[in-house]
Amino acid sequence: MREDFARAANRYDEAAVLARETGRRMAERLDFVRIAPQRIADIGCATGDGIRELQRRYPQALPLAIDYARPMLAAASARAPWHERLRGRAPRAVNADVRALPLATASLGLAWSNLMLHWLDDPPALVAAFAEFHRVLDVGGLLMFAMFGPDTLKELRAAALKVGASDMARRFVDMHDIGDMLVGAGFADPVMDMEMITLTYQRPGDFLADQRRLGVRDGLLGQLAWRDWRRVFAAWERIDGRLPASFEIVYGHAWKVAPRETPDGKAIIRFTSRPNR
Repeated sequence: MREDFARAANRYDEAAVLARETGRRMAERLDFVRIAPQRIADIGCATGDGIRELQRRYPQALPLAIDYARPMLAAASARAPWHERLRGRAPRAVNADVRALPLATASLGLAWSNLMLHWLDDPPALVAAFAEFHRVLDVGGLLMFAMFGPDTLKELRAAALKVGASDMARRFVDMHDIGDMLVGAGFADPVMDMEMITLTYQRPGDFLADQRRLGVRDGLLGQLAWRDWRRVFAAWERIDGRLPASFEIVYGHAWKVAPRETPDGKAIIRFTSRPNR
């Protein structure tokens, strides 16, 4: 999908309604978290809405904008205000895959990822990404993310089932499995929740155009033959005259805590001294 995202950079913002909304709701969750990170990273930054919000909240932190599509990074850099560029406060652009981040171990205080992780190819790739997040976060660092859950596009799945078409839409990982992956990667007490956000469209073509502008049409919907798509779209049930497209949004955050054992499995025991009375 790298090429699809790269081609979408120029028109991404026209259709990124859902990403902006989930980013806003993720940011609201930071209102209840007390952290003062020295380095922050928006991983899968697209055109940079997330890193700009993080800069607003943590102006003293070094900002990193990370994406594997270079045109997205170029768009994010172009949107940095001139006075930030002049002062050297514009986000540092890093072209990288989330599973192999070119960052030092324990170098981040906050890792943020909005609607990117579900595009990884399979659960082992997601496990690898969480392990990499854990590596680059410092002890006490926070991981915060949003990603699609399995009930995404349930209306289209129901239409495909009704007409006997193959299940064309991409399958996404369940929230509880994501929590298990986080624990397996070494994170402590992950907090997971979900909600449904429904967008509506006048015509199927409007929905497809949005996904194309986002660079995700083939990744989200697969390669179903056009004659089968026509049958699915004909069975797509309208609500109040419009076509609903629901997205299950899974939110998660988790902390990196001090390790309890060494890499070879030996327990770590920490002693604290008491002041003399």
